[in-house]
Amino acid sequence: MVEPTLGKGSESPVSEARMANDSRYYVPAQSPWPIMGAVGLFLMASGAGMLISHGNPGGWLLLAGALTITGMLFGWFGHVINESMSGLYSPQMDRSFRQGMSWFIFSEVMFFGAFFGALFYARVLSVPWLGGEHLHHLSTHQVLWPDFQAIWPLVTTPGGTQTEAMPWQGLPLVNTLLLLSSSVTLQFAHQALERGHRNRVKLLLGCTVLLGLLFLSLQVLEYYHAYTEMGLTLKSGIYGNTFFMLTGFHGMHVFLGSLMLAIMWLRVMKGHFNAHHHFAFLASAWYWHFVDVVWLCLFVFVYIL
Repeated sequence: MVEPTLGKGSESPVSEARMANDSRYYVPAQSPWPIMGAVGLFLMASGAGMLISHGNPGGWLLLAGALTITGMLFGWFGHVINESMSGLYSPQMDRSFRQGMSWFIFSEVMFFGAFFGALFYARVLSVPWLGGEHLHHLSTHQVLWPDFQAIWPLVTTPGGTQTEAMPWQGLPLVNTLLLLSSSVTLQFAHQALERGHRNRVKLLLGCTVLLGLLFLSLQVLEYYHAYTEMGLTLKSGIYGNTFFMLTGFHGMHVFLGSLMLAIMWLRVMKGHFNAHHHFAFLASAWYWHFVDVVWLCLFVFVYIL
C-alpha cells in the first residue's frame, strides 16, 4: 500500500504560485494578540512573585497568566495560519519569519545564559569566598560564618538551613533520555515531511509531543519529591534557588515547545504543509532542539557536577 504524501492538499496551487511570484511585503491589520501576550506575561510574573512571597493569591494570578498566554498563542497562530493558507505571504515574508525565529532563539540563549552565569558565580566565586578559600577572604569567613563549609551542592547554608541535593540518577536521568528520544523522533518526522510521508509524520510527531508531556509529568513528580521528602525548596539557600529557577524555567519552555508541536501535529492532521513550504514546522523543531540542548547543560551542571 502506497503511503499518502504531504504534497497533496497542503497548499492550494493558487496560494503557492502567489507566494512564489508576489514580491509584496504583507502588512497585517492591527491585532489584539501582542497586548494580550503582554498582559499574560505580566500576570504570570506577578503571580509567580506573589506565590513565592504570599502563597495562594499568586497561584491564581499565575494560572490566569498561563491561560491568557495559551489563548493568545492559539489565536495568533490561527491568524498566521489563515494568512499563510490564503497566499498572503511572499518569499520576503518567509525570510522575515526565519530571521525573527533566529533572533528569538538567540534571546532565549541569553536568558538561560544569565541563569547559568548566576550558577557559575555562586559555585566558583561567592561560596568559596564565604568559606575563606583565598587569603583576602579569610576574614570574611572568620567574622561572618566561621563554621561554614564551602562545598557544592550547598546543602547547609550559612544560616543553618539544611536540605538534600537532587541526585542525577532516577527521574533526571529518565527525563534526559526522554528529551533525547524526542529530538530523534522529531528529526525523523522532519525528514518524513520533506519526503512527503504523511502517516509517518503523524506518528513521529505525535510521539514527540507525548514524550514532552511525559517529561513534564515526571518533573512535577520530581518537584513533589523534592518538597515533601528532601526538604529541597525555593527557600533552601542558593542551591535551591538556582535549582528551581533553572529547571522551572526550562520546564516552562518544554510546555511551550510541546504546545507548538501539538499545533503542528493538528495542522498535519488537517493536511497542511508540504515538502517545500513548512517553516512553521521547522521553527517549532528549532525551538524544541534548543530546549533539548539547554536540558543537557542543566543535567551536567545542575545535577551531575
